[in-house]
Amino acid sequence: MPEPILPSTLFNKISTLTKEVNEALETAWQKQRVLKAYEFLVDKGQRENYLYLIESGSLRIFYPAGDKEICVGFGHKGEFITSFPSFIEGLPSEFCIQALRKTTLKGIDRTIFLQLIHKHPDLERCWRIMVEKALIGRIEREAEMLNGNPEERISKLLQRSPQIFQNVPHKYIASYLGMTPETLSRKLNS
Repeated sequence: MPEPILPSTLFNKISTLTKEVNEALETAWQKQRVLKAYEFLVDKGQRENYLYLIESGSLRIFYPAGDKEICVGFGHKGEFITSFPSFIEGLPSEFCIQALRKTTLKGIDRTIFLQLIHKHPDLERCWRIMVEKALIGRIEREAEMLNGNPEERISKLLQRSPQIFQNVPHKYIASYLGMTPETLSRKLNS
């Protein structure tokens, strides 16, 4: 059986935390969720009060826009996921997060998480660095979408996430890359 993923492991990749902080982190992640394929973790209009660690499975983050859905991201094993604007600001989510297959998650309540990062400056620093890296990734993705041709967008996605084509249906990858599934298929097979 594979070693379980611990939330503290992800924070310790940024900076080594004390035993006390690691123990506080581990005991605070109390909410267990198991989603079936295509079940929603977060639906549009729902308030998100949890930050989740993906223990297994994959999810997609999308914005429902009328009769279509615009995929804006994915979450995979060993990553954190939440409807970030809702989690931070307490507003109803504009985005949906949906499991792509059976997915297990471990969650921490927003209030408890904020108490922990305020109590432990090293943990707050790790969180800030994680948020900064996520912001940089979003800015880079936006630049790719505005400036890159389809081949460049596919190439950059493969560099960042080589496993994505094995874990995510192509129609969602195509939406994420701003192209039709047919264009993606044609570019992958050329």
